[in-house]
Amino acid sequence: MLKTRITELFGIERPIIQGGLMWIARAELVSAVANAGGIGFMTALTFQNPEDFRAEIRKCRHLTHRPFGVNLTFLPTLRPPDYPSYINVCIEEGIRFIETAGRNPEPYMEQIKSADICVLHKCTSVRHAIKAEAIGCDAVSIDGFEAAGHPGEDDVTSLILIPLTRDAVKIPIIASGGFSNGRSLVAALGLGADGMSMGSRFVATLEAPVHDNIKRALVSHKETDTRLIMRTLRNTERVLHNAAVDKVLDIESKGNTKIDDVIPYVSGLVGKEMLSNGDMEKGILAAGQSIGLINDIPSCKTLLDRIMDEAETVIREKFSQLFIVS
Repeated sequence: MLKTRITELFGIERPIIQGGLMWIARAELVSAVANAGGIGFMTALTFQNPEDFRAEIRKCRHLTHRPFGVNLTFLPTLRPPDYPSYINVCIEEGIRFIETAGRNPEPYMEQIKSADICVLHKCTSVRHAIKAEAIGCDAVSIDGFEAAGHPGEDDVTSLILIPLTRDAVKIPIIASGGFSNGRSLVAALGLGADGMSMGSRFVATLEAPVHDNIKRALVSHKETDTRLIMRTLRNTERVLHNAAVDKVLDIESKGNTKIDDVIPYVSGLVGKEMLSNGDMEKGILAAGQSIGLINDIPSCKTLLDRIMDEAETVIREKFSQLFIVS
């Protein structure tokens, strides 16, 4: 068993986190990760209103008695969601852990901390991690450039970003971006993290509530099959290569791109439809370079068991051979 500051913070057995996955991190997946000894974060904005969100929390509690959390992503939008109401649901339902992402969560920290909720903030740079610690976050998830979704604009890989962050902050760190197996976990710990977060790897599990075409695509594609879109808008997103992605890249190549030009292809609702109907050419699917390491579709328990067995084997056999005292 690997004990770290992350297992202590969340009260979990294994230092493995399922981060927020829009439309996907629902009760079925989150509870499966929790029951396997890790911790999953349900995406609050998957649900149209706070009461639907409340119902999903209660559903998850029927499926697991172990700790799980909630993801709140603060988006730049003309019509922001009613974040205080979603936070109130977390408070009323006894949620102990919130993963924040997107914009700075500082405007909501007083409300969250009034209920003594632990805050994990997703960062894509050292400067963001330093700020997160300064405003009272309890831990940070640091996303390297390999990550699915929005990896920031600095293009710094996990190999560099994690140790730099470890040197810059005192709070626990979760490594994110390119992590998918036991060797990944050992590497994350060696780089200075206290655990690892996986996104793409958890989508390719039996419990992920998406069409089988999505899961099979993650298994069949290689690490070179992702693309970066919306770079010209400084809203870079790493996604699986398909026809919709090529269309977005073509629009961007012509210059003076506006968000309205690409909305028909990158809209969250189009992506949601793709997840349910399995049409792999319509909409975009966030996918990290770790898809090159995905070769099956196990249950969450099988996956986490395998990760821990591999990590412990690497630590026991590889490192014991490297450090022989003469």
